[in-house]
Amino acid sequence: MANLALLFLFLFLFSFTVATTKADSFSRNLSPETLGLKREKLSHLHFYFHDTLSGENPTAVPVAQAATTNKSSTSFGLVVMIDNPLTVKPEVNSEQVGRAQGIYASASQSEISFLMAFNLFFTQGKHNGSSLSLLGRNSIFSGIREMPIVGGSGLFRFARGYAKAKTYMVNLKTNDAIVEYDVYVFHY
Repeated sequence: MANLALLFLFLFLFSFTVATTKADSFSRNLSPETLGLKREKLSHLHFYFHDTLSGENPTAVPVAQAATTNKSSTSFGLVVMIDNPLTVKPEVNSEQVGRAQGIYASASQSEISFLMAFNLFFTQGKHNGSSLSLLGRNSIFSGIREMPIVGGSGLFRFARGYAKAKTYMVNLKTNDAIVEYDVYVFHY
């Protein structure tokens, strides 16, 4: 009987050890230096976002909507895919520094407010090839809106911060808009 109890105790401890080892084997703690990460920096980026739904070459295209979207005063349920230019000045033909690529969707039944989910992909200067990921709520008729920066790539690896958006111009007939962005981001 004692041998049987010892055998059960051994099997229990062995299985607990194996389970613990397997559960922790997929992760480990690292210091930032092992990935070549240096001191964290804070950057400020300023640009204009051109959201063009009209014309022959729109950069924002509705791709889905709910059956009730056309009856909604807020276009609730509308989903728009974007590939919007980012420029240094509000004029669309000014120097382009990148693209905003992703989606926004009308997510409120009581006001015009979008869920924004897109990458700010930079194509010029030292940030060329790097991107920031934005995910947040944009109540477009509010003065200044804040949306979180939730990550990044390239020079913006491990990025976190926020974007402030302010409507520079909106055409209420076409819904085309130019939005001024100030982005503050911590990164390595």
